[in-house]
Amino acid sequence: MKSSKTLSENAKPLGNYPHIKRAGDFIFVSGTSSRRKDDSHVGADLKEDGSWVLDIQTQTRAVILNIQSLLKSMDADLSDVIDITTFLVSMDDFKGYNKVYGEFFDQEGPARTTVAVHQLPHPNLLIEIKAIAYKAIESN
Repeated sequence: MKSSKTLSENAKPLGNYPHIKRAGDFIFVSGTSSRRKDDSHVGADLKEDGSWVLDIQTQTRAVILNIQSLLKSMDADLSDVIDITTFLVSMDDFKGYNKVYGEFFDQEGPARTTVAVHQLPHPNLLIEIKAIAYKAIESN
């Protein structure tokens, strides 16, 4: 069984791909950021002087909550995640990312890879995460 979803309550994907796709018992979450439906970003605040304050912890929390919401659309949850790949614009943000990650997952959580990338689709984004979950399809 294969199915894909693009959720209207989430920010529209920046290309021709779904937010989430099920292939049998596996669920694949496309790269997810802290982007809101209105194209603003959680964890990116504009100061009066025109500069931006970017917060890795706030963005990480928003990304993981976005992933959780996407998984719920497929009757799954974060506890079903078996693999996470995280893209950080700077490894200087690893400690803050890791702290928030630990609020959601423990040592029994998913396998994880974290890599530094040159940039993400918007300069206000510090992080993007893709995930794979395993949730057996219930037979009737």
